[in-house]
Amino acid sequence: MSKSARHEIRSSRKAEILGTFIGWIMRIWSATLRYEIDDRCGITRPVNEYSPVVFALWHSRIFAIPPIWWRTGGKMRKTVVLTSASHDGAVLASAMKVFGLGAVRGSSSRRAVAALVGMKKSLKEGFDVCVTPDGPRGPRYQLHPGAVKLAQSAGVPIVPIHAKFTNCWRLKTWDRFVIPMPFSYLKVTFDEMLVVERGLDDAAFDAECARLESILLAGADDV
Repeated sequence: MSKSARHEIRSSRKAEILGTFIGWIMRIWSATLRYEIDDRCGITRPVNEYSPVVFALWHSRIFAIPPIWWRTGGKMRKTVVLTSASHDGAVLASAMKVFGLGAVRGSSSRRAVAALVGMKKSLKEGFDVCVTPDGPRGPRYQLHPGAVKLAQSAGVPIVPIHAKFTNCWRLKTWDRFVIPMPFSYLKVTFDEMLVVERGLDDAAFDAECARLESILLAGADDV
C-alpha cells in the first residue's frame, strides 16, 4: 500500500448508512436514560457569544456523551468531534451527525497534521472540538498529548468530561467500551476549565498532560 493510500480519508456509502443507523439507535437508547448534568464551568448555559474550548473525554464514553447535544434541544454549543481517517471513523462521523455534531477526520496514527490543522480551523471559526485522548486505539486511559497540544497552540481552554453510570455493560474491547443499560442513571460532569500556557518547556508540557490525565482518571468509575 502506498504512503498516500495509508493516509487518505476513508469512507463509503455503506459506512455512512451504518453510522446513521447507529446514531439513531444511540438516540433512541439515550431517550430511556436519566441524565444528571454537573456543569462546573458554565459550558451548558445558553449564551449569545462564547469562546471555543477543547472537550476531552475517554474513548469508552462516546456512546453516552453525544446525546446531551440532542437532549438540550439544540441549546448546546456548536461542536465537532475528532474521528479517525479509517472506515470506523467514517461510521462514527455519521453517527455523530445524528446529534448535530460535525467531524474532523484524522488521528495520531493517520493524518495527524491535517487533523490538527482542521481542528484549529474549527476552533477559529467558533466551534468547540471534542477529542478522546486515549483513542482511537489506546492504550486505555493513557493520555496522548494531542488534546493538550491543540489547546496550547490554539490558545483555548480544555474542559474534561466525566461520565459515571449506575448500571452498564462494558464490552470486551481495548477501551472496555461502556453502554449504559436502558432506564439507568447517568451523571455527566463538565469539569473546570484547564488553561495550558504557551511557551512551556518539555517538562512543563508533560506535567500539563499528566494533570489532564489525572483529572480524567479521577472522574472514571472503573480505574
